[in-house]
Amino acid sequence: MTYRHELKFVLDEADSVMLRSRLQWILQKDSHIASSGYYTVRSLYFDDYYNKAYNEKNMSILEREKYRIRLYNQSDDVIHLERKIKANNYIFKETAPLTRRETESILDENYDFLRKDSSHLKQLFYHQCRSAFLRPRVMVDYEREPFVMEAGDVRITFDRNIRAGMELLDPFNNEMAMVNVLKPNQLIMEVKYTHFLPSIVRQLLNGPHAVYSSMSKYMLCCERTLFKRRTSS
Repeated sequence: MTYRHELKFVLDEADSVMLRSRLQWILQKDSHIASSGYYTVRSLYFDDYYNKAYNEKNMSILEREKYRIRLYNQSDDVIHLERKIKANNYIFKETAPLTRRETESILDENYDFLRKDSSHLKQLFYHQCRSAFLRPRVMVDYEREPFVMEAGDVRITFDRNIRAGMELLDPFNNEMAMVNVLKPNQLIMEVKYTHFLPSIVRQLLNGPHAVYSSMSKYMLCCERTLFKRRTSS
C-alpha cells in the first residue's frame, strides 16, 4: 500500500486565477482531461447503518475509510468502485472497475456478483454491504481542473461548483436536481503528492489567501441535504 500526502485548501475564484497562472509555468495539465481543461466528477458515497463514515469524520477520527462509486463527464464509459483510507494527512485509494449493469445491481441491493469476483475490493465491499448494511447516502458532483508534476508525483486539483444531489441516488440520472454546498465563488484546492512537495511549489502555494481546511465534500453534501434526518426517520 502506497500512501500519499493530501492537503486541502479553500480559496475564492480570484485567488485561484492568480495561483493557476503561476502553476501553469511549473506544472502541466493532466493529459487525461477534456479539451475544455477540466472534467466533471460524480461520486455516489456509501455509509453504514450507523453513519460511521460521517460520524468518524465529524469526530476527527484520524484513521477512517469510506466507499464510493465514481463516474466521469456524465458517462458510464468509466465507472470505478473506490475505497479511500485516510490516516491523518495521508491517503490510500483502492480502485476496481464496474460496469453499468454491475452498478445497477448494487443499487438494487443484488450483491452476489461482488462476492464471486476476484477483486479484493469488490469482495470487501460485498461484506460491508451485507454485515454493516452499507448503503448509498449522498451524490456529490463537481468540476475538476488538474495539474500534475512528475517530480514528487504531485497532483494539484481545483474543484469548483461542488453540489449535492437532491433526488433519488441514481448516478446515471443526468437531470438530477442539485444544490450548491459552498459560498459563491468558493472552491477547494487539493494538493496530493507521494514522495515530496518541491520547494518551488510550496512557495507558489504560500502566495494567495488559501485557507487550509480539513473539510470533506462528503460531509458538506450530507449536511446540505440533511441526510441524517432522512435516514433516521
